[in-house]
Formats: sequence, C-alpha cells, structure tokens
Amino acid sequence: MVLRGEAFMKTFNIKKIVISVVIALAVLVVGASSLHAVPAGHTGVVTRFGAVDDTVLSEGLHVVIPFVTRVVDMNNQVTKAEVVSASASKDLQTVNSTVALNYRIESLSAASVYQNIGVNYENVVVIPAIQEAVKSVMAQYTAEELITLRQTVGAEIQEEISSKLTPYGFSTQSVNIVDFQFSEEFNAAIEAKQTAQQNALKAEQDLARVKVEAEQKIAEAQAEAESYRLKSQEITDQMLKMEFIDKWDGKLPVVVSDGQSLFNIDSILDSAASSAGSTSDSASSTTE
Repeated sequence: MVLRGEAFMKTFNIKKIVISVVIALAVLVVGASSLHAVPAGHTGVVTRFGAVDDTVLSEGLHVVIPFVTRVVDMNNQVTKAEVVSASASKDLQTVNSTVALNYRIESLSAASVYQNIGVNYENVVVIPAIQEAVKSVMAQYTAEELITLRQTVGAEIQEEISSKLTPYGFSTQSVNIVDFQFSEEFNAAIEAKQTAQQNALKAEQDLARVKVEAEQKIAEAQAEAESYRLKSQEITDQMLKMEFIDKWDGKLPVVVSDGQSLFNIDSILDSAASSAGSTSDSASSTTE
C-alpha cells in the first residue's frame, strides 16, 4: 500500500508540472498575441474578425485583443515603381520609355487602400496608372520634342499620374524619365541632322575666319602702301634737293637785318625743291 501511495504521488506531481508548463506556455502565447509593434514608416490597419476597423495604429508597440484583432502594417515610406512602356509619339514614332515614379501612401488613407485595393496595390493601381499616363502624354509630342522637352514631358506625366492616384490615397513625389528608346531609322535621321548642323556651323565658322583673314590682309596691304608712299615722298624730296644743288650757281640771297646779313640754307633748299616740284608738275601737265 505504501508503494502504491508513493507511485500515485509521483504521477500526480508529474501531471501537475506538465499542466503548469502548458498553462505558462498558453499565457506566454496569449501575452505575445496581445502585443503588436508597428515598424517605423508604417501605419497599422486594424481588422476585427476580418472587417477593417476605422482605427489605425501609429508606429510603436500596441496592445490588441488576441485571436480577435489582426494588424496589417501598411508602408508609408517613399517607394519607387519603375515601368517600361511602349507608346507612340505625335508623329507616330514608336517610343520605348522607362519611367520611374516615387510615391507613398498617405497615413490617413492606409485603411482605405487596404480595404479597397489590398496589399498588392502597386500592381493593381500604381503601374497601370503610370503606363496610361505615359501613353497619354507621349501622344502629344513629336519624337524630337520628347528629347528636347524632356523635363516638360516628365512634369506632365507626373501631373497625369497624380490625377489618377490621389483619389486612392497615394501621394506622387517625383517622376523621372530614365530612358527613351526610338527606332533605328529615327536614330539614324537624328544623327544625320546633327551631322548636317555641325557641318553648317563649321562652314559658318570657316567663312568668318576667312573674312577676318581677308580683312587682316587688306589692312596689311594698306599699311604697306602707306609706308611705300611716305618713303617715295621722302625720296622725291631728296632728289629735288639734289637736283637744285646740281643746278645752283653758288650765289646766295642776302637779307639785311640790323646791319647783318642773314640766310637759311634749309629754307632755301625747301623753297627750291618746291619750285622744282612745281616746275616738274607744270611740265608734266604741258606734256599731257
């Protein structure tokens, strides 16, 4: 009897320990289920028995009702969606464009987005909105304008996307046109046009250079002619003076001033040269 009693007590103690452990584990599970931590940059959308509650949870640790309340964390951080879209320009050129959209979900709209769209909102709403906006805007510009007015085109695409996503609770931060791809024929035409423009610019620059060089040569010729004229004039004057000296009879004019004779040989030579020059000119005129 004593042995049976001891065996019963041992069995009872083991069961007691097992039950205690099970209860402790259950308490831990329930306790853990009653706490939810919303990550930074997220909004916790609360559902009760599957229905979305109007109450949303901010960042941090919150107490919820286990097995009744479920929290879905919706990302409010800026997210990038990049789309490759094929469209036609105004002049019917095929354009493959890569467009990147930076967007986010407004915190106050997190519950509405989850309820009406779900967690796959990017594929359901965002990407189709980008594709539609790109096609709509591209059709308003020629292929060449898409290149030259790239910034304007990007701004219009963002405006078009915003008009589509804002009603759902999304905020568009920026749109970047990452790349434009055109047909090989269009690229060849653009390259040929650029080459022609470069050749025309080079020809214009060459013409301007030739004009400047010609003006420089004219200026040099004029300066050389003027120098030659001055030298010729100087030589002519000297020759006239020499001719006068050869013909001079040695007599000097006398000027009396205060009882003294004065004369200036330079003035006499200059006067004689002038006279000789005049005589030469008269003779030439008579001969003609």
